Amino acid sequence: MRRKSKHSIPTKYTLAILVCFCALAMFVSFTLNLSGGPLNTVAGYVFVPMQKGINTIGTWIVSRADDLKSLRDVMQENEELQAEVDRLTQEMNTIKLERYELDNLRELMKLDQKYPSYEKVAARVIGSDGGNWFNTFLIDKGEEDGIEKDMNVIAGSGLVGIVIDTGANYAKVRSIIDDASNVSGMTLLNADRCIVSGNLATMNKGQVIEFSSLKCTDEEVEAGEQIVTSHISDKYLAGILIGYVSTIERDSNNLTYSGTVTPAVDFQHLQEVLVILDKKAKLRD
Repeated sequence: MRRKSKHSIPTKYTLAILVCFCALAMFVSFTLNLSGGPLNTVAGYVFVPMQKGINTIGTWIVSRADDLKSLRDVMQENEELQAEVDRLTQEMNTIKLERYELDNLRELMKLDQKYPSYEKVAARVIGSDGGNWFNTFLIDKGEEDGIEKDMNVIAGSGLVGIVIDTGANYAKVRSIIDDASNVSGMTLLNADRCIVSGNLATMNKGQVIEFSSLKCTDEEVEAGEQIVTSHISDKYLAGILIGYVSTIERDSNNLTYSGTVTPAVDFQHLQEVLVILDKKAKLRD
């Protein structure tokens, strides 16, 4: 077995001596400016690659820091742009809504001028019984505004329905498309009478309601003919547009016709209506 020399120097001391020697050599070399000397050669081999490595790492760190700053700037700009997009989108939606409401008001004004002999009050739809259609709904005007049961309601291009219940500041309306609705109508062509009945099933299927018991001769009534409220109705004022004939066919008795009517009112997007304050019963009196 090989014995350890009593006079051997520990490795850590050897390394420390070498480091001190290199440092002393560098100091002497730079101090005495021994260009081309052996110390400069040693320094070139040892320290120049180290310096290059340090410079490369420093350059990479600076580059990554610049990239990170640029990324933060881009993210901040994106957030600012997104906020601006959200603001402009909100403004555009508001403008569209205001334009839609303005168009509705213009339609109401035209409708008001279409029936100038009746006194009316404008109201806003504030609730419905649900579903795809405004078959029964609430408006924001009531008894305090002079609204009573059985008053006619119009919108768009014609008849919406009739008031069936009132409160101090609200009223409930049943539209002509409701299953419980029946309106005495007549053709504008020759005043032949019929019964227009609400039907939610046909509204869901083809956005039409039904008419029946139309008495006419020689097939005078065709698709596109206007159906208005008749003068014999006990609740509806005469001459208000209900809709347009969509389909028509002769009944099995060969005496009457039945078919479908496309309503003159958009019952999917009701927002404002006009309530006619003149009641049929009072006008008869």
